[in-house]
Amino acid sequence: MTTTSVPTITLTPEQVDSYRTNGFLHVPQVLSPEEVETYREAAAVAYDQLTSLDPSNTMFRQIVQVWKSDPTLRELVLHNGLAAIATQLAGIPLRLWHDQLLIKKPHNQTPTEFHQDAPYWPHANARHQLSAWIALVDVPVERGCMTFIPGSHKRTDLRAIDLTDSRDLFTVAPDLVYEPRVTVPLRAGDCTFHNGYLAHTANSNDTDEFRYALVNIYVDAAATYNGKKHVCTDPFDLEVGRPLPDDEFPPLPR
Repeated sequence: MTTTSVPTITLTPEQVDSYRTNGFLHVPQVLSPEEVETYREAAAVAYDQLTSLDPSNTMFRQIVQVWKSDPTLRELVLHNGLAAIATQLAGIPLRLWHDQLLIKKPHNQTPTEFHQDAPYWPHANARHQLSAWIALVDVPVERGCMTFIPGSHKRTDLRAIDLTDSRDLFTVAPDLVYEPRVTVPLRAGDCTFHNGYLAHTANSNDTDEFRYALVNIYVDAAATYNGKKHVCTDPFDLEVGRPLPDDEFPPLPR
C-alpha cells in the first residue's frame, strides 16, 4: 500500500476518550492549504469526468473508489496521516473499506437525513468501523456540514435507514429523538472521524459554492465478508466468512 508521507498527528488520551464516548472527533487542519487546493481541484475534475453511483441523485454526487481511478485523489485516500489517526481511535489494525467523494452542488435543496453507515456494509465480526470526512472547502452549516447524535454509536441493532426520509431513523429508534445533537462546521482541511454506527445528518447546500468532501472509510482488518450485496464487493467473487482481499481493500500501515 503506497501512502502519502506526512508527519503523523498523535492524539491525546482525552481526544481518544472523547471519540470513544461520543462516537466522533473533530481534528482541525489535517491537510495543509496547498494539499486542500490540489485535492479540491482534483475533486472538481472528478465531478465532471468520473461516473457517480446514481446520476439522478439530487442529494449529492457520490463517486466511490477514486483511489483506483484518480492518481491525485489516490494520495488523499492513502494519506498515512489520516490512517494513523483512524488507527489511534480504533485501537486495532484497520484496512481501507472504500472511499467516496460526496459533492453537493449549490442550492441542491436535498438534505442527507439521519442515518448510521455500518448497516449498509457487508461486514461480519468487525470490531470497529469509522469514517474520515475530509472538508475540501469551508463547510459551514449552510453548505452541508454534519450533525451528530453523541453516543448513538452504541445502537448497533438498527437496520439501514432511508437517507431521504427525515423520520425513518426515529421511527426505528424513538429513544434518539430527544438526545442532544452536535453540529460541527469545518474549515477546508479539517476532518471529522465518526464511528460507523454513529447517527448523523447533513443539511442541504444552500450556498452558491460546491461542497466538496472526500470520505475515507476504514474497517477492522480482520472483518469478514457476510455475503450482503454492496457496490464495492459485488464485482469480486468473495467467499462468505473470509476476510476482505488485501489487494482490493488494503490494510493500513502499522
